[in-house]
Amino acid sequence: MEPEEPREPREPGPGAETAAVPRWEEAKIFYDNLTSKKKPKSPKPQNAVTIAVSSRALFRMDEEQRIYVEQGVEEYVRYQLEHENEPFGPGPAFPFVKALEAVNKRLRELYPESEDLFDIVLVTNNHAQVGVRLINSINHYDLFIERFCMTGGNSPICYLKAYHTNLYLSADAEKVQEAIDEGIAAATIFSPSRDVAVSQSQLRVAFDGDAVLFSDESERIVKAHGLDSFFEHEKAHENKPLAQGPLKGFLEALGRLQKKFYSKGLRLECPIRTYLVTARSAASSGARALKTLRSWGLETDEALFLAGAPKGPLLEKIRPHIFFDDQMFHVAGAQEMGTVAAHVPYGVAQTPRRTSPTKQAPSAQ
Repeated sequence: MEPEEPREPREPGPGAETAAVPRWEEAKIFYDNLTSKKKPKSPKPQNAVTIAVSSRALFRMDEEQRIYVEQGVEEYVRYQLEHENEPFGPGPAFPFVKALEAVNKRLRELYPESEDLFDIVLVTNNHAQVGVRLINSINHYDLFIERFCMTGGNSPICYLKAYHTNLYLSADAEKVQEAIDEGIAAATIFSPSRDVAVSQSQLRVAFDGDAVLFSDESERIVKAHGLDSFFEHEKAHENKPLAQGPLKGFLEALGRLQKKFYSKGLRLECPIRTYLVTARSAASSGARALKTLRSWGLETDEALFLAGAPKGPLLEKIRPHIFFDDQMFHVAGAQEMGTVAAHVPYGVAQTPRRTSPTKQAPSAQ
C-alpha cells in the first residue's frame, strides 16, 4: 500500500471552535479590552498628585444639606435613596476637577506608561447608602473618580494622609481647619456669585503669597508694627527665603507636571498655568517673594503685585479654575467677580477665625 499524500490543513468552518484559546479566556480578553478603552488605569497613590474633594465641593447639594440640617440624618438618607437616579448639579470644584482630567489626558498621550498624574479621591462623611447616587452622578458627567472614602458620619480627615493627599477641598470650614492642623494642604471652597466661563483645555491655578505659598511671617510684621516696618523688614531680609506656607507643596507638584510638558518642547502649549496674585507691592516687597520661589526651585507663570488694590478685577481677566487666599475679604472679592475662590485658614489673619466672607457672598456649597 502506498503512503497517503499529506493533506493541506483546512480553515475551520463557521461555528467551529478553536482549541488554542478557551472561551472563558476569550471573554476575559474581550472584557479587558472593552474596559481599557472606556477608562484609563488609576495611578498608584504614591506616584500621583492626589486631590481629595468632598461631595459638597464637587456637587451642588443645597436641598440635601437643608434636609439634613432641618430633618436629620434618617430623612436625609431616605431622600437620597429616593433620588439616587437623579444626578447632582455641578459644585464649585467641578470645573477644577474637569481641568485636572484634561491635563491627565494630555499626560497619558505623551507618557503612556507614567503614573505621574492627578488622582481625584471623593472624600465624604456621607453614609455608604448615598454612594450609589454619587457614583451615578460621577458616571453621568463622565468623571474619572475611582477612589471613594465614605465615613458614615465620622470625620474623614484621619484618612487623608493614607490617601497620600496633596490637596483637600471641602465646603466644611471645620474639616478644612482640621486638615491644616494636621499639616495637609487644604482650603474651603466657595461658589462664585455668577457663572464665568473658564478654559476647557488649560488648568489655571492662582495663589496668594503670604500665608498660602509662604509662611505668615510678613503678615505678622504688618499686624504688629504697620506697613512702614513691614517694608523695612522685607528690604533687610530680601535675600533670606520665607518659610513655606501650607500650599507650597501643591505648587511644587504642579511645577513637576509642567516640566513634563516643557521636556517635550511644549512650554508655550502647556495645559497648566500658575499665577501669583499678591497684595504686596513690587518695588518695596516683591523681590523677596520672587527670590523665595527661586530658592525653592519653583516659579509661577505670572506674578501680579497689586500693592493693596482689589484682586477681583484681575482674577476676572485670568479666569482661574481656583484661587487660594488666606483672607476672607479677598475670597469675597473674587467671588463677586465670578471666580471660584478657596479660603486657606492659616496664619495670623485667622485670629479671630471667620468661616464666611465679610462681604455679601454665597455661603459654601
